[in-house]
Amino acid sequence: MKKQKSAVPSPEGNTLFDLLSEEIVFLILDFLDQDPLDKKSFSLVCRSFHSIESRHRKVLRPLRSEHLPTILKRYPNVTALDLSLCPRVTDASLGIIAGARGGALRSVDLSKSRFFTGSGLMSLAAGCRNLVELDLSNATEMRDSAAVAIAEAKNLEKLWLARCKSVTDMGVGCIAVGCRKLRLLSLKWCLGVGDLGVGLVAVKCKEIRSLDLSYLPISNKCLPSIMELQFLEELVLEGCFGIDDECPVVLKDGCKSLKALDMSSCQNVTHVGLSSITNGAGCLQHLTLAYGSSVTFALAASLKRLSVLESIKLDGCLVTTSGLKAIGNCCLSLTELSLSKCFGVTDDGLSFLVTKHKQLKKLDITCCRKITDVSIANITSSCPALTSLKMESCTLVPKEAFVLIGRRCHALEELDLTDNEVDDEGLKYIARCLKLSILKLGICLNISDEGLSHIGKSCSKLVELDLYRSAGITGLGILEVARGCPSLQTINVSYCNDITDTSLMSLSKCERLNNLEIRGCPLITSLGLATIAVRCRQLSKLDIKKCCNIDDAGMIPLAHFSQNLRQINLSYTSVTDVGLLSLASISCLQSITILHLKGLTPSGLAAALLACGGLTKVKLQASFKLVLPRPLFKHLEARGCLFHWRNKVLQVG
Repeated sequence: MKKQKSAVPSPEGNTLFDLLSEEIVFLILDFLDQDPLDKKSFSLVCRSFHSIESRHRKVLRPLRSEHLPTILKRYPNVTALDLSLCPRVTDASLGIIAGARGGALRSVDLSKSRFFTGSGLMSLAAGCRNLVELDLSNATEMRDSAAVAIAEAKNLEKLWLARCKSVTDMGVGCIAVGCRKLRLLSLKWCLGVGDLGVGLVAVKCKEIRSLDLSYLPISNKCLPSIMELQFLEELVLEGCFGIDDECPVVLKDGCKSLKALDMSSCQNVTHVGLSSITNGAGCLQHLTLAYGSSVTFALAASLKRLSVLESIKLDGCLVTTSGLKAIGNCCLSLTELSLSKCFGVTDDGLSFLVTKHKQLKKLDITCCRKITDVSIANITSSCPALTSLKMESCTLVPKEAFVLIGRRCHALEELDLTDNEVDDEGLKYIARCLKLSILKLGICLNISDEGLSHIGKSCSKLVELDLYRSAGITGLGILEVARGCPSLQTINVSYCNDITDTSLMSLSKCERLNNLEIRGCPLITSLGLATIAVRCRQLSKLDIKKCCNIDDAGMIPLAHFSQNLRQINLSYTSVTDVGLLSLASISCLQSITILHLKGLTPSGLAAALLACGGLTKVKLQASFKLVLPRPLFKHLEARGCLFHWRNKVLQVG
């Protein structure tokens, strides 16, 4: 086995890495995935480490397509190329990829890239014969000629064409004929594709396991051929309004391999059509009927033969008590139930259901505004194995009921109590849920630092905390969270008016923090933000809207230390031309929102936009559209940047 050299000598004169094979070093590098800078730091130690890291890397996610020749030369063993961060990928770029990687490349992601054509895709297909995954989602200008090029990638197994609205049945037909090995195909929002194209896919691509036909103008006509796919496991028919109940005869045998079916927003399908489509689907495990027909006794009864059904999602449906009770009686293997925004959920129906399903692990009752402490008592006593409970805006649930959650549901990993009556006593008991990793307490007006301190002291596995508009929280509660939750990655304290720089100094100890939302915190200054920038090097998303005391002094440390920052909202701050221009040194920066910056001038804005070479999305006050030169916008748009104009009136206070 090949030995590696290191810059660290042993007492005998050899280097420590001389004792390790390349395979062992690769295994060590596999563990350096949490911080994107770790592998870079490793490669900068010495030439040997640089060479090892180059050979180890299999996945590349470049920020600029113009860097492709250099990085493809440096990383010879890359098999997956993610170009979703490159807004501009031309035919020449695809030609470079095909020439450099050839037979080694197996996966290419162009889901957020533009400017390539069928010619570039032809080069890619011809040069990368072993390509098995290709994501072309959002290529809204792509036409059938490009689909013909895709058809040359004979070994494709996974293809995403979501929102390729100009592709028609003819293009999809070419793909179906050329790519016989397809196992996954997404045609979501391909509005030019109808029954003919889908039928051709079903006839030619017999290996299909996953098929997404969301929002296609298809009808019952194509369903028989789909249901004949012997290996189909996942079928998504969301928003297919042309499908209705008139399909019982043609679907006599059903699809025996189907494991997941999504018929969200299929409002013309009742229990009659559902029975036809699921006929023979004895292996169905996941069923989504969100925003569809009413959940009645008849619909629930049609699920009776689905003996291994594990997950039902009924979000946004009108639910009857008899329907919930019927689900309770027939779907005995249920582990996940989503009733988010369902009108008609009552204590009677929900309590009956959960007492029949003691093995439930995930329950979503968001905005079920009729339930009370009766439901919570039954949920917590019947389903102690719950790992996820979402109950935002269950406004009739009294504060005493939240104590039951902490007393009985110790397996909880995710808990959403947004806009509820939970208080400090409730948080004291919820802190017993030691496995909590996600906790949402936004708009909880009865909680204070006392309750949050219990969470900080006990829930050490917390990675996400939402305190949006929970006005009783101050720096004392944040201090306890920062002390006790070192793995925290996301925190939202927006509009918590008493949060200060001291709070950010406390949070800076959470070195994995990557998402920070502090909008509307007027006491925070550039000093606190600078502390975050220096210590939280993984910061990728930052919202400081309406932090009026943050100015250019806060931007300079961000520009120097926050090299992973991708998205920032600077609206209503005191940042000027100087601070905005300094952000140009952040090569990862892609999205920026700039509304009502009093110190920003047209010339300063123009200079900053030109200097920030990686921008893909910019939100600006509409008034700037009139004072900046049109050629500037054309240049930036050609670079792949999209502008969103806002006419918001200046908000005072």
